[in-house]
Amino acid sequence: MSPTDAAASVTRPAPSVDAEATPLADARAQLAEAVALLGYGDGLHQMLATPRRELSVAVPLRMDSGESRLYLGYRVQHNFSRGPAKGGLRYAPNVNLDEVRALAMWMTWKCALLDVPYGGAKGGLAIDPREHSQAELERVTRRYTSEILPIIGPERDIPAPDIGTDEQTMAWIMDTYSVNSGYTVPGIVTGKPISLGGSLGRASATSRGVTHIALAALRHAGFEPSRSTAAVQGFGKVGADAARFLAEAGVRVTAVSDQYGAVRNDGGLDIEALADHVRATGSVVGFAGADELDRDAVLTQHVDLLVPAAVEGVLNESNAREVLARVIVEGANGPTTPAADAILRERGVLVVPDILANAGGVIVSYFEWVQANQAYWWRADEVESRLEERMLNAWRHVLGYAEARDLSLRTAATALAVERVAEAHRIRGLYP
Repeated sequence: MSPTDAAASVTRPAPSVDAEATPLADARAQLAEAVALLGYGDGLHQMLATPRRELSVAVPLRMDSGESRLYLGYRVQHNFSRGPAKGGLRYAPNVNLDEVRALAMWMTWKCALLDVPYGGAKGGLAIDPREHSQAELERVTRRYTSEILPIIGPERDIPAPDIGTDEQTMAWIMDTYSVNSGYTVPGIVTGKPISLGGSLGRASATSRGVTHIALAALRHAGFEPSRSTAAVQGFGKVGADAARFLAEAGVRVTAVSDQYGAVRNDGGLDIEALADHVRATGSVVGFAGADELDRDAVLTQHVDLLVPAAVEGVLNESNAREVLARVIVEGANGPTTPAADAILRERGVLVVPDILANAGGVIVSYFEWVQANQAYWWRADEVESRLEERMLNAWRHVLGYAEARDLSLRTAATALAVERVAEAHRIRGLYP
């Protein structure tokens, strides 16, 4: 992309209809709104909108059958002004470079908002992990790691798990990087197994953070959590534990969905039993303790709290007017399009943005990185208390900023984060 093309792409207005919306368009629209609010010029806007480094790689895989396949992979490093890049690695068949760019940008704002000394990054491999054996996933992970090896490292860019990847994936990346370095480097990834230097509390950190924010948001909106109801869209890494933690806090979780379908029990789902059912069958569908529900209908249930915890763009212009929840806490990245945001705000729905709500994972990833660098590991209660403190401090800061300026929480959170990144960039100066 030429400088002229880049400038044109980052200054275009937000799409007016969701048919034109993409995660990257949404991310750029949010940035443009923050830049206008802060009064920054075009040069700084372009710098903040454009990734500092991108790498696209072709990743060959030798299948168990002996045949070869080729997959496309990406690593995007959006910003380094506040520290090394940090971000997840997702395996999904629809992964593309623009999606990874958007996720990397959101990661920059998330780290800045929570005052974690990182810039944002993201990686992706266009592969469906469900179609491959464990041995094939190990080979493709090690090859992908070797392809991006020149741009990652504990002081450069630290990957973490995301959709389609887990602690085993991180263990393979750590080992591949360490073998090439000639010594063990536990700080190269976060989200590792505990036995390899992972942090206690990391696996459930995003879900715990979502729950802390959800309970605070409910109280702010005038709801007592113990008398509130919730629906959770997505019963994966984030949604399953978020549903469990909400239920433990007294919230009645009445509806849950995954990619295959949804279930509902107005009296409250037994989340532990549902989790056992999912482990046994691979889906919430068929759970005996609930009625079946159309998958997308979970977004429009008559509940106080909605937690979209799956993928981007699920709340959009076509369904935003049908949402009945009064509080939305974004467990996923980018689940609400700009058009839906405008509709929800007009209707008085409180939307807590992803860069605040789901930041628990990056906070505990930071804790894990610190522990690895110190070779000293913290107790679980230390991790969880520090996570809660950071999340609630950020909530109060964003809420105060929004109320003082009559802004939505998303605009306030993005403006705060962009301001911190821009200030770091200004103080460092431009080299040469």
